[in-house]
Amino acid sequence: MRKSYFEADILLPDFNKYSPEKWAVVACDQFTSEPEYWEGAEKVVGDAPSTLRMILPEVYLSQSEERIPEINAEMEKYTSGVLEKHEDAMIYVERTQSDGSVRRGVVLAIDLECYDYTKGADTLIRATEATVIERIPPRVAIRRGASVELPHVMLLIDDPKKTVIEPLSNTVNSELLYDFELMLGGGHITGTLIGKEDKARISKALDALITPEAMQDKYSNSALGALLFAVGDGNHSLATAKALYEEIKAEIGEDKAADHPARYALVEIVNIHDDALKFEPIYRIMTGVEPMAVVNALSEYASKLLGDGSAQTVNYIFGDTKGSIVIERPEQQLAVGTLQNFIDEYISQHKGAEVDYIHGEESVEALAKKDNSIGFIFDGMEKSQLFKTVIFDGALPRKTFSMGHAVDKRYYLECRKIK
Repeated sequence: MRKSYFEADILLPDFNKYSPEKWAVVACDQFTSEPEYWEGAEKVVGDAPSTLRMILPEVYLSQSEERIPEINAEMEKYTSGVLEKHEDAMIYVERTQSDGSVRRGVVLAIDLECYDYTKGADTLIRATEATVIERIPPRVAIRRGASVELPHVMLLIDDPKKTVIEPLSNTVNSELLYDFELMLGGGHITGTLIGKEDKARISKALDALITPEAMQDKYSNSALGALLFAVGDGNHSLATAKALYEEIKAEIGEDKAADHPARYALVEIVNIHDDALKFEPIYRIMTGVEPMAVVNALSEYASKLLGDGSAQTVNYIFGDTKGSIVIERPEQQLAVGTLQNFIDEYISQHKGAEVDYIHGEESVEALAKKDNSIGFIFDGMEKSQLFKTVIFDGALPRKTFSMGHAVDKRYYLECRKIK
């Protein structure tokens, strides 16, 4: 089986010379409706070297044309004067989140030849949700002129026995690369170089996660296409890296592209069974509908399903009315998948009907009190269901879960040359 992960030449500033607090900035797709957050980041950074100068926060996407050349120029300046290379590196990361819990991860490179974001892919690295193709070209435009990449992509591994990442917490005498407070409430982060013996152990443990025996143990089917890494955060960023690599490959040919640095992408891998990793369900509310008609239609829809999944329950609420619908023979792995398929079909047939995606049961109940509205509440996806759902259903329904708060998302920190 093709190897999908590697060591990388990772670039970092010398934090004895430069402020790490000013260097690291949260992922560009956060706080997209809060320009004041990014204005606050500007005040923190000032004139200091910072990843803020090498990214385009999505709140400023409308300013892409003027900002991209400035970003590319800053990258060139930093690679020649600020960033230092750590060759053949993997980094062990401990991130203290806003609730005080510690999330553990490993920064390494993955082979984009082993990644496919299309639904139904059977590659070692897959998207967990549908990729919106229209969101890729603007990001490719940014990456096309970039000399380095900064990862905020988080890939998940299904390691219930905690064999890959967790043993690193007991490692001693590793070289400390950074240890500091992240700006604007991002918590604390430490990063240490992973030694040769630990890298060999990680490789062996990762390979063991996708043996036929492991696939049988976890998913009750040893013949399934192995899934090693599932995208947890940064799906469109990774899809952008893939799109640019394919563009380069088409231009220079497969032979030359085989060794091109753009073939790889820097990511952080995290165990889905890490106690600090929380999945929160995203509920649905339909508006512009007659609630009881929706209930009747959902009941009829459910009665016609002939799948072999375990029974699912969807709770509904409108006004002061509450009830439940049991789907006896669902065709999807998750209740949210069954419900989303119904909603999509219903909206396509009823003019004026709309759906919104809501965090928190109290918010759903409040919105469901409005006229012509109905809310749906269901059991959230268990973390152990994610890989199984991607393997069997191809991808999760859109807006299935939220993984942590905005301030707990990955901060840009490490870099890698892609030209």
